[in-house]
Amino acid sequence: MKLATLALALIVTAFPVASFAQDATTSADEQILIKQIQTNRRGVYAEYLKLTDAESKAFWPIYDEYEAKSKVLADRYLAMVDKFAEKYDTLTDADGSEILKERLKIERKRLDLKEKYTNRIAKVLPGKKALRYAQLEARIENLTQRNIYTLIPLAR
Repeated sequence: MKLATLALALIVTAFPVASFAQDATTSADEQILIKQIQTNRRGVYAEYLKLTDAESKAFWPIYDEYEAKSKVLADRYLAMVDKFAEKYDTLTDADGSEILKERLKIERKRLDLKEKYTNRIAKVLPGKKALRYAQLEARIENLTQRNIYTLIPLAR
């Protein structure tokens, strides 16, 4: 069944992020992993959207723009996680409040970005394909985030 293939593809894209979250010290590794995730995501979208040539010409530039802006937020999130990791043993209430505020800002911006670009994609794809895109995006994001969150310990 295609869902099994999708699940496998999503897990494969999530694990590089998970391993990166454990060791966020080298930007070269970060760039390789981000490229790997982007490539895998593109493959998932290509396989499941089955775009016509005209749809591809309209979809991929919007998708690439969205991914570039998403990367900025992902970098910001990783910086926040690095800050938490640095202060983990000495975390104060003030540090916790600051990190929490940043996390909420990032989540809000991520949701706004997702809504903006999903709406743009919905204008260039037929309704069912636009919905399928949104479903794929949500599944990929949920699996990726779940794997990242399991690696980040709770504040003590």
